[in-house]
Amino acid sequence: MNDSSPGEGHVRVVGTAHVSADSVREVEETVKAEQPDVVAVELDEGRYRQLKGGSPDDIEASDLLRGNTVFQFIAYWMLSYVQAQMGEKFDVKPGADMLAAVETAESEGLDVALVDRNIQTTIQRFWRRMGIVEKMRMAGELLFGFADARGVGAVFGIAVGVFLGPLVGLYGDAVGITDLILTRTATAAVVGGAASYMLYTIASFYLDGDDALLAGLGGGTAIGIILSFGLGIGTGLATAVLKDLGIAIVGSLVIGIVAGVAVGVVAGVVLNAIGLFAPAEGVEDYEEYDMADLTDGDVVSAMMEEFRRFSPGGAEALIDERDAFIAHKLVALRQSGHDVVAVVGAGHKAGIESYLERPETLPPMESLVGVSEKKGFPWGKLIGFGVTAVFIGFFVLLAMAGISNERLLTIFGAWFLINGIFAGTLAKLAGARWSGALVGGLVAWMTSINPLLAPGWFTGYVELRHTPVNVGDIGKLNELLSDEETPIPELVGQMFDVPLFKLIMVVAMTNIGSIIASFLFVTYVIPVIASDLGGASGVANLMFEGARNSADLIWRTLT
Repeated sequence: MNDSSPGEGHVRVVGTAHVSADSVREVEETVKAEQPDVVAVELDEGRYRQLKGGSPDDIEASDLLRGNTVFQFIAYWMLSYVQAQMGEKFDVKPGADMLAAVETAESEGLDVALVDRNIQTTIQRFWRRMGIVEKMRMAGELLFGFADARGVGAVFGIAVGVFLGPLVGLYGDAVGITDLILTRTATAAVVGGAASYMLYTIASFYLDGDDALLAGLGGGTAIGIILSFGLGIGTGLATAVLKDLGIAIVGSLVIGIVAGVAVGVVAGVVLNAIGLFAPAEGVEDYEEYDMADLTDGDVVSAMMEEFRRFSPGGAEALIDERDAFIAHKLVALRQSGHDVVAVVGAGHKAGIESYLERPETLPPMESLVGVSEKKGFPWGKLIGFGVTAVFIGFFVLLAMAGISNERLLTIFGAWFLINGIFAGTLAKLAGARWSGALVGGLVAWMTSINPLLAPGWFTGYVELRHTPVNVGDIGKLNELLSDEETPIPELVGQMFDVPLFKLIMVVAMTNIGSIIASFLFVTYVIPVIASDLGGASGVANLMFEGARNSADLIWRTLT
């Protein structure tokens, strides 16, 4: 296009498919024919350096403590993996169009301008703009292959099931879930897990990877259920050992999660049937497009609209804001009198050209950079402060009920130890250094009472002080995941050799350890410590008594 005032330069926007060989040829031919002053490319400094064979920026250790860094990299990994899969399908390296633009400009002696927003900013804003349902849909697609209501229901069911588990352990007797059922379920889970691994190992000699995995999981589940519930083998021993160790929480968590997922999936199927979360009509999976279709702007736009339907907030950060950011850069080049060929993804072309035609509609540049504020009511902060208030109130009410300081210190010490042991142990099992596991364990008691913090962030901080992690690791992970012949256990081992994956697992396992410890504490530890007080119900009665005493004290003080 060429919309400019007298004395200004002009901009021609070339829309490409990032994995299309035809786009590479179009870019090379256009740059050579136009001979502009500047070739502008949809790259930031980090991606440009990586595309040219340099090293991308490392993750700063301090950034991890600001929260959501790992989740943002998972989102970036997902987007990168989809593009890598498309590039493999069409036998073109992702980003080849941008590299062609840069190399052609350099060979012709033309200037190159990097006009895209920093990828870290984009992913951060992408993650924060996504709503909770959108994140659940993404998780459902990654875990179950469902990006509709079934996926949302399954992920929501897991979350509900994790919280439902301790309630099953505490009050299961009221609905017929006895200790025997809990220990049998725990036995089935342990035996089934071991059997699944052995069956998978055997099946991998005769079946392909996915078939071997399904055979292992299906066979192991059946063996665990039959041996534990059908034949009752080992039930007596399991009941004695598991109950004494308090590991029946495994059974309560399994029951809670299975129930939650089942209800969530059924609800998802019903919602799908009435049309909620249904896929956009007329939008096909990219595998059904041939090369000619892929470079067609209408098809790329249709794919963008499907993503916008999937995640309106994410699309705003990933597409709309970048349209405006790139347009700002191009308008500045045009106003400086430069003739520009801008090479951008086809999905951005229409939005950028609209801004170039009417630059007065551009949003302020300062609104497109920096930390993006979440929209809507801050439920996360409210829940976080609420959990902290409940924890503090627990000790205050017990103190007001007359519980001795020694007993309160015993309860707090148990909370500190169980959180530290579980968080630190799981961090170490995930490959953390001893120093990282120790730090995660020491802060787990504090972070577990505030969902706005996570012990994994502190463990990850220590890990990053010793092991550099950068965006380039995502490419390594994509290469590993594209190998369909490597056995899964070997593949997992190779993924742990990639620093980014190891960091993600260390952070996740530290957090999971703290979560398990918190539920175990409420479900089993408090009843043991407070057995002479009447167990969990006795502690609850003492808290009510503490509340009454507090109210009386406040009333006497005021009157």
